[in-house]
Amino acid sequence: MFPESVDEQRGIHFYGAASLETQMAVLSHFLHNGEIAGVGDDAIRQRHEIAASILDFLYRKKALPGDSDGWTDEEIFRIAEDGRQGVFSCFFDVPFPDPKNPKFTFIDLFAGMGGFRLAMQAHGGKCVFSSEWNKFAQQTYLANFGEMPFGDITQEITKKYIPQNFDILCAGFPCQPFSIAGVSKKKSLGRETGFKDKTQGTLFFDVADIISRHRPKAFFLENVKNLVSHDKGNTFRVIRETLEELDYSLHYRVMDGQAFVPQHRERIMIVGFDRERFHGAEVFEFPKLPKSRHAIRDILLPHPDPKYTLTDKLWQYLQDYAKHHQEKGNGFGFGMTDLDGVSRTLSARYYKDGSEILIPQGEGVNPRRLAPRECARLMGYPDNYDLSAVSEVQAYRQCGNSVIVPLITAVSGQLVKALFNHE
Repeated sequence: MFPESVDEQRGIHFYGAASLETQMAVLSHFLHNGEIAGVGDDAIRQRHEIAASILDFLYRKKALPGDSDGWTDEEIFRIAEDGRQGVFSCFFDVPFPDPKNPKFTFIDLFAGMGGFRLAMQAHGGKCVFSSEWNKFAQQTYLANFGEMPFGDITQEITKKYIPQNFDILCAGFPCQPFSIAGVSKKKSLGRETGFKDKTQGTLFFDVADIISRHRPKAFFLENVKNLVSHDKGNTFRVIRETLEELDYSLHYRVMDGQAFVPQHRERIMIVGFDRERFHGAEVFEFPKLPKSRHAIRDILLPHPDPKYTLTDKLWQYLQDYAKHHQEKGNGFGFGMTDLDGVSRTLSARYYKDGSEILIPQGEGVNPRRLAPRECARLMGYPDNYDLSAVSEVQAYRQCGNSVIVPLITAVSGQLVKALFNHE
C-alpha cells in the first residue's frame, strides 16, 4: 500500500538527513491536519520539509506531474490537496480514519499500535500529533490510521512538530527509575521549570516538558501497576509532585482490564486537569467497572494454525523449568489457561514461548500459544484492526506492550465528559 524505499537519486530538501519514516510522518501529518506547527524559522523549515516530502512521495510512486523545478511550496501543497482522492488516498483509505466532525483534539505520545487513538476517536477526538520510536509499531500505526508517527520524542526536533494548541495529551509512557537526588524543592526554579531538577533524563521528563510548554486542558497517562510502589513509592511521588507543580489537579486509580477482556491486567490510570482553566472544580469520576464475565474461549479462533502448537522440545522444556522452580519453592512456570476464566497478563516477550498464556488442546496434544489475532482480541482490538504490516513476532510484541482498548475508552469517556461539562 505504501512505498518501501526512497530513490536516493533525487535530492532531499530537508534540513539535514531525513529518514523515510520522518518524511512519511511529515507528509501524513500535513495531509491529515493541513497545518504547520512551527513559527518563524521553524515554520519556514517545516514548509520546505512538507513540500519535499510531497515531491519525494510522488517521485517514488511515479506520479510526479512533470518537472517540479521552480514550483513554489503553495503549488506543491495544492497538488497534495487535489490528490486526496487519488495518489494520496492510501493515507485516508484505512480501517480507522479521523472522525468527520471532531469534537476535540489530542496528541498520542508513545503511541505503540494506537490503543489511545482508538479510544479517543471513539469519543469524537482528532489526533493532531503522534510519536512512537519503534519503526515496526510505526508501520502498524500507519496501516490503521494513515499516519506515520514521528520518532524519538526526547529530541527537540521532534517536539517542534507538536502543534501549539490541543485539548488532551495521551501517553502510555515507559516507567524508568528516577534519580531522587538533586536540588531541594526550595532551590527549584519555580513551577514551570522546577520539575526538571527531579526528572531530567527520564521519559517522564519529556511528557512533563510537553505539558509545561503546551498546557493542554487535560492529560491521560497510563503505566504499570508497580509504578505506585516502585522505589518505595518515591517514583510515583515525584510524578505526582511534578504534575501538581505544573498546576494540574490529579485523579489516579489502579484498574484491571479483566472487566472488559478475559485478561488480568492491572494498570494505573492518571488523569489531570489544568487548574488555570478548571480551578480544581472539574467533575470527573473513573468509570465503575462491570464484574468480569469474560472467558478466554470467547477470543479464540475456531481453527487456529497448527504452527501455534508447542513443539515436543519446547513443551518439555517448559515443564522441566516449572518443576525445577517448584522444587525451590518459586512460583515460576508456565500458565495453562482455564478456558472459562481469564488469562495472565500478556507480555511483550510472549512471542518467545507463549509460556504465560498457554491454551490446552485436549488429552495427548501439546498446548498452543495464542495467535497474534487472538492477542489483539485479548487487548480489546476489533477484528478489522490490521496486523499485516509487520511480522508475527512484531505483532506479538506490540500487543504485549499495548493498552486494554475498552478500558482506556471507558476512562477517556469520563475525561471527555468532564471537559464538555465544564465548558
